[in-house]
Amino acid sequence: MDLVKDKIVEFQEFYDWAFTVADKRVADWPLMWGYTPTLVITALYLVAVYVGPRIMANREPIKLKYTLVIYNFICVLINFNIFYELIVSSTMLGYSYSCQPVSYTYDPYEMRIAKAIWWFYFSKCVEMLDTIFFIMRKKNNQVSFLHVYHHATMFPIWYIGVKWVAGGQSFFGAMINSFIHVIMYSYYAIAALGPEYQKYLWWKRYLTRLQLLQFFVGLVYASQSIYIECEYPVWMEWTGIVYGITIIALFLNFYIQAYIKPKPSGKSHDAVKIQFVTGIIHAFQSLAFNGCGFPDWMHIALIIYAFTILFLFLNFYFHAYLKAQKHK
Repeated sequence: MDLVKDKIVEFQEFYDWAFTVADKRVADWPLMWGYTPTLVITALYLVAVYVGPRIMANREPIKLKYTLVIYNFICVLINFNIFYELIVSSTMLGYSYSCQPVSYTYDPYEMRIAKAIWWFYFSKCVEMLDTIFFIMRKKNNQVSFLHVYHHATMFPIWYIGVKWVAGGQSFFGAMINSFIHVIMYSYYAIAALGPEYQKYLWWKRYLTRLQLLQFFVGLVYASQSIYIECEYPVWMEWTGIVYGITIIALFLNFYIQAYIKPKPSGKSHDAVKIQFVTGIIHAFQSLAFNGCGFPDWMHIALIIYAFTILFLFLNFYFHAYLKAQKHK
């Protein structure tokens, strides 16, 4: 118990210290006074994901055709505005695409970038409605692990982005993601118009490729920033790298399941199972031994990666073997 109390005290001290070095420019902006609103909204979202399908279980799907068209159009406008503000302001300031430290000045263009990043953060809250609308329409197959993971993590991660690094390297990830979301929500808006418009949506698989490409680009961008020792918080770069790896793994899994669909095979892959289980055990024990001299950030990266691999392998095993056997 004493160890737990000590850790709580240490965390509280770190939390208090972290807010002393936060970006003063955003201190009075909506949802920026503390982490509580962001955590509460994220928790409510997860509750809705769990409770929603149970509430809708014995109800008819709710028709939301025009609501969805309007909602998706609003998301297009929000993301286009974010993209426009970031590309114009970064160009006017001569931002570097290899290394751009954060400027905490009140320069008009720097403030436009900071505000655009705040809007990007807030858009992640708005986009949680994607899930709510799926549940209301009883499209529960769309509420996948990838879908929930992405929506439940982007909002709190970008709270950190606004609170501590509302500028500099942060502009790039927000800019390319908002651009992709302009295309994505345009697709959703057309799809919401009805089946007669499906013939115009032949480019769906290319949209998924674009989404994958943006995460690969973001991964390379963050990695090269660390390599050249850019004056941008390294912890934020590593957050982006680890998160990017998990998202890429999940998106690749989705793409394979949706478009490639591996053929079932009856062969046993016990060696592969042992490999993944061993990797997970090794990652956990390395984290447990704090004195092993291995970097803490790598411990965390290994744990996250191990969980991702475990999920993907179990998903593959279910679809390739268990599900296939049921249909024999």
